[in-house]
Amino acid sequence: MTLFVKICGLKTEQDVDTAVEAGADAIGFVFSESPRRIDPATAARLAARVPAGVLTVGVFRREPLEYVRAAAVDSGIGAIQLHGPEDRAYYADLAGGAWTLIRAAAFGDTVPRCGELGEDLLLLDAPVPGSGIAWDWSRMPAAGSAEKWLLAGGLTPENVREAVQVTRPWGVDVSSGVEASRGVKDPSLITAFVEAARSGTPAASPVD
Repeated sequence: MTLFVKICGLKTEQDVDTAVEAGADAIGFVFSESPRRIDPATAARLAARVPAGVLTVGVFRREPLEYVRAAAVDSGIGAIQLHGPEDRAYYADLAGGAWTLIRAAAFGDTVPRCGELGEDLLLLDAPVPGSGIAWDWSRMPAAGSAEKWLLAGGLTPENVREAVQVTRPWGVDVSSGVEASRGVKDPSLITAFVEAARSGTPAASPVD
């Protein structure tokens, strides 16, 4: 049983190759407004480098359903990650596409649970999503052992081991924590992050 590790916001061949070689279970491509944004054609080219068994994820934030579906088809990704107010009907519409669905939610007074909207995985982000600032993981109540949720928000090679030991997530997700500058990945940090994440208490198994 090993921790599921996702490296997000990849834009180049080197990014993808480094993440795969480091042992990442999933890599993310951002299709929303961001310094990490790429278009579906670029994502398709990069995804073609990814071996079977590594999940390719498209990240969307408040996009129309038609755009999400078209980008997912054109890029050939295996999963769709949604950051926004999408409701159960939105998830149900995408469920017919055979994609793994990931719901990203911010940690708050009420802790969301995986599957509430029909998603396959839950990504629990910092109270201020996308800030890259570490948050108080000790406030996170223990989730059920069968829940598939990823810890995100301010993770780095330096703090991910502690975060895993405190929260015991099914997996972890990182983007800004492995960058040399905003939107530019550092290969050595990607490798160090995967190694550090897996050095903590194992907590997960691969996506079915």
